[in-house]
Amino acid sequence: MVRAWISSDRFLSPEMVCEMVPGMTKDILAKLRESGRGAPWCKPSLRTVIYLESDIVAWVLSSRRETRDSSAS
Repeated sequence: MVRAWISSDRFLSPEMVCEMVPGMTKDILAKLRESGRGAPWCKPSLRTVIYLESDIVAWVLSSRRETRDSSAS
């Protein structure tokens, strides 16, 4: 099970997350982490924060909104 997980996902640094998500900055990402509103993250050492790519995609998609069709009412 662990091997399948490792081969299908990759770890992203905060910088990589910022490149992936338009408008995201390291400061915003840190504030979201601190407030508990950001994507799940891992801290394997005192100075290292990493994210799973699949968690970032799921987190971004969880904020998806659809515009209501005004002609439907």
